[in-house]
Amino acid sequence: MSLVLDPAAQDLLFREARTANTFTDEPVTEEQVQAIYDLVKYGPTAFNQTPLRIVLVRSAEARERLAPLMAEGNRAKTAAAPLVAILAADNEFHEELPGLFPHFPQAKDAFFAERPVRERSAGLNAALQAAYFIVGVRAAGLAAGPMTGFDFPGVQKEFLDDDHTPLMIVNIGKPGEDASFPRSPRLAYDEVITTV
Repeated sequence: MSLVLDPAAQDLLFREARTANTFTDEPVTEEQVQAIYDLVKYGPTAFNQTPLRIVLVRSAEARERLAPLMAEGNRAKTAAAPLVAILAADNEFHEELPGLFPHFPQAKDAFFAERPVRERSAGLNAALQAAYFIVGVRAAGLAAGPMTGFDFPGVQKEFLDDDHTPLMIVNIGKPGEDASFPRSPRLAYDEVITTV
């Protein structure tokens, strides 16, 4: 094979990994989430910007606030998941750029002075980070159930503020026995890749 990553690790992260809809009741610890973040924070983004913000929904009170904001088909599994994470984009990420991109601290003002530009960049780069986060969850031996079926303005109002845009909600835990649907097809290489 052309990949240097061990085949078992390839399976863990991609081939055998599945989106989970049910979970065991085994808790997801703070230490596991810390380890996931400490790994995935190294994923590349433009200008090393780090717009992803994560709200961990652990308390019963917070779950009760979140449940009515979920699409009907996502409520029960979100209520039962060991951990729920709200992934959002910080539209004021540029304030941290002088420290995160020290070889060109002027990037903050040169490229991101206007809010619409920041929002586009925050959305794209936070989505990249969200993908890294999901792969990190898999690297921890857990399963992720990412969802975009929820009331975006409601989640923003209830859990975030005007400077943070929700991207997705991710249920996290050890997958249950009936966690996944049969794997759906994927496009073949020649359907996706063009050489010019």
